[in-house]
Amino acid sequence: MKFSPRLVAALVAAPFILAVSGCVVAPPPPPPHHPAYLHALSDLRDARWNLEHRAGDAAVSTQEDVAIVETDRAINDAKTAAMEDGKNVAQHPPEDAHIDRRGRLHHAAELLRKARKDVAEGESNPQSVDLRNRVIGHIDLAIQATDHAIHDVEQGR
Repeated sequence: MKFSPRLVAALVAAPFILAVSGCVVAPPPPPPHHPAYLHALSDLRDARWNLEHRAGDAAVSTQEDVAIVETDRAINDAKTAAMEDGKNVAQHPPEDAHIDRRGRLHHAAELLRKARKDVAEGESNPQSVDLRNRVIGHIDLAIQATDHAIHDVEQGR
């Protein structure tokens, strides 16, 4: 069988044309993601601000300090998880918790609960499950300390 020079040239050029146009090279799969990490980070940052800027009594400052430390740990682990999922941690969406404004401790507690709910959604990246669970653990400790501080304030301690 004899091939014309034009057909040979077309057969030789076809793979090159397809490769250049991107038809042969498949795009990389999208990174697994946890859709709520960025919202949780916004809520955690706002909760931390409220914990730190509450005019306060020395009696509850110990619990507030515990809540701040655990919130910081949750923020750091959530940032790591978000980066592993290919998220831009410099992006700061507005808080999405709809809360009442009874005071900074109550505000912080509601934000922490909202962040926990966001982070506790199903994890699509099996390698990030332990990290997500650590974030939840830190948030739980921050919630406990904040609730304890609220109780102390309400009891006049």
